[in-house]
Amino acid sequence: MRRAEPGDHEAFAKVFADRSAQEGTLQVPFPSADGWRKRLAEPVEGDYILVAEVDGEVVGHAGLHHFKNPRRAHAMHLGMAVRDAFQGKGVGTALMKALIELADGWLNVSRLELTVYVDNKRGLALYEKFGFVVEGTHRAYALRDGRYVDAHCMARIRSKPAA
Repeated sequence: MRRAEPGDHEAFAKVFADRSAQEGTLQVPFPSADGWRKRLAEPVEGDYILVAEVDGEVVGHAGLHHFKNPRRAHAMHLGMAVRDAFQGKGVGTALMKALIELADGWLNVSRLELTVYVDNKRGLALYEKFGFVVEGTHRAYALRDGRYVDAHCMARIRSKPAA
């Protein structure tokens, strides 16, 4: 586990080239490595993007993204993707653990939010394992493979904020 760097751009494109990443996120097919290079070279201040490596190869990544409005300073949005061949092998769990340790122990974030498609059983199980609960459902949330799909909004509220 480490912080993402601009040189990881090809690995990010490779993760999002996998069908499950396209179906489970808002990314579209045919990701641009150059687009990821630009995004990683000029990160949004206050965002944290981590990568998971296996034998030196990036196999997944996850990020915490802040809200610009100061009234939402206590909250961050979470997103993640893991390559198809590495799903179900603990990569998502390791990424979630690292993000939550960062949010709770270092950033004093009391509310983590995410959006997950209702049919993403593996993702739902992972998020519930880390204390996320469904707060609502967005109907026809996003277009995926020619049809609109629903998504749950989930959140984890840290019960005991840091002093």
